[in-house]
Amino acid sequence: MRARVYRVVMLSRLLAVTFDAYDPARLARFWAGLLGREVVEEAGDAFLPGDETQLGLRFVPSDAAKVGLNWIHLHLTSTSLADQQHTVATALGLGASHLDVGQRPEEGHIVLADPEGNEFCVIEPGNAFLAGCGLLGELACDGTREVGLFWSEALGWPLVWDQDQETAIQSPHGGTKVAWGGPPVAPKEVRNRQRFDLVPVGGDQPAEVDRLLSLGATRLEVGEDGAVVLADPDGNEFCVKGN
Repeated sequence: MRARVYRVVMLSRLLAVTFDAYDPARLARFWAGLLGREVVEEAGDAFLPGDETQLGLRFVPSDAAKVGLNWIHLHLTSTSLADQQHTVATALGLGASHLDVGQRPEEGHIVLADPEGNEFCVIEPGNAFLAGCGLLGELACDGTREVGLFWSEALGWPLVWDQDQETAIQSPHGGTKVAWGGPPVAPKEVRNRQRFDLVPVGGDQPAEVDRLLSLGATRLEVGEDGAVVLADPDGNEFCVKGN
């Protein structure tokens, strides 16, 4: 009998969504207060660790100006109207502000901006799509169906939505969803102020970079910390960390 040969596929773990920030410590304190997490200081960066179901957030120093709307905005969930109002009041008390991005009065979600102008929404209760996703229910991204399929393969997260060019993926453990709204996609003019930080599950950074390139990523540069910076099929930068 011939022995079976199994091909081991390395995957990346989505460690965090990184935000460029003028004041990383202040922005981290804001989000820690809103999400009920602790801040971990790391060589000038501020990190809010996540877990198997809730994504981590990292804030790093940058002087780059914010141009237009971010390509990612966060969706926070609510268990009731009172809970939604409590989250909004907490955010405002921490330094958030109301934001008009063209939402209609009859829409139930509330759009806010954090102290550095990063958009986020507090979603109304009863949203079936985000049921059971936890407080940080969704990363809502500007992007094509192609990029949603790319990230599904890159992370090994199954598609939980694939309709009318809109896609969404979710960890097999559940929790925060990552969704792409489909066309039209805003033209990319400058480096994104937000990006995904990946860690190879098996620790082999070169092999994982090669795999991501084979899936459709593009190599951009190697950072001072040894992280390899790639771009996804829509041109959005992301980092593959080393050991």
